[in-house]
Amino acid sequence: MKVKKRLPEIENRKAYHEYEIFEKLECGIELRGNEVKSIVSGGVNITSAWVAIQNGNLVIRNMHVTKYECANAFDVDERRERQLLAHKREIRKLAGQVAEKGVTMVPLKIYFTNGKCKLLIGVGTGKHNYDKRAALKKAQATREVARELKQH
Repeated sequence: MKVKKRLPEIENRKAYHEYEIFEKLECGIELRGNEVKSIVSGGVNITSAWVAIQNGNLVIRNMHVTKYECANAFDVDERRERQLLAHKREIRKLAGQVAEKGVTMVPLKIYFTNGKCKLLIGVGTGKHNYDKRAALKKAQATREVARELKQH
């Protein structure tokens, strides 16, 4: 009996706190060498990364993929730009949305589907401090209500 290995899902929770996400898109990532093994072992950080459109292609910048411990010393750069794989019409649609002032693209989650590494990107606008405080108050209120219901 073959046991399936549970592949990780790396989420960027900070993105939901910092941005109001109004659209999501799943796309592939162009990876080199041992980067896939490093991502499977959980050695990736997307909290400070962002997505840009460069020469008609989606590119993720500042995504940190740690070097795989069993790889050679001449491996690829940890913070290099990685191309994202999406259809041209999707890229054109995103380019039209990002052209508006204050709209940006951020990575939300890295996960595996059918053995392929996928990246979920979100299109959204930055939240103001008062929006963040309101969201925290709402979450606190729902936690208190749930706690009260659990006690009774």
